[in-house]
Parts: sequence; C-alpha cells; structure tokens
Amino acid sequence: MAEIKKGDHKFYIGDDEQNPKAEITFKESGENEVNVDHTYVSEELRGGGIGGKLVERMVAHARDEGKKIDPTCPYAKQKMEETPEYQDVLAD
Repeated sequence: MAEIKKGDHKFYIGDDEQNPKAEITFKESGENEVNVDHTYVSEELRGGGIGGKLVERMVAHARDEGKKIDPTCPYAKQKMEETPEYQDVLAD
C-alpha cells in the first residue's frame, strides 16, 4: 500500500503533491467542520481500495481535529453514509 501523505488541504499518494496518483481534498467549513469536495484515484491505482483508504485517513484527521465532515464529493459522501463507524464524524 502506497503511503498517504498530508498536503495543503489534501491527503495524497505519489511523489508530487501537485500531480498526485490519488488524492482527497478538503476545505475548512466553519469552526467545527471540513468539507470534503473531491476524491481522485488514477487509473493505475484503481480497484485497489485506495479511495476508501483516503476517506478513512480523512475521517481519522477529522477525529484528531475534533471536527465533523460535510462531504460534497459524491464518492466520499456515499462511503461515509454506508460505513457505520464513520457516522460519528458525518455532519448532520
């Protein structure tokens, strides 16, 4: 499994933050929320569960920061809604 690195308002996989092999991006949304607005996995990494690992990393980050996630990215939204253990950080 490739290492997930923390970038500027993103978690990503690859050597180049500007041109990652996979990424999940977010922005601050009020004091206690982050908005996950984009998830991308390159063709070479697709099918390996990388998108799910990125969402998992994002959930861990939100917990560490004491924040909720408001996902507008359709993939992240579906993944979070379908995963019972992520409900604690899903914004109402």
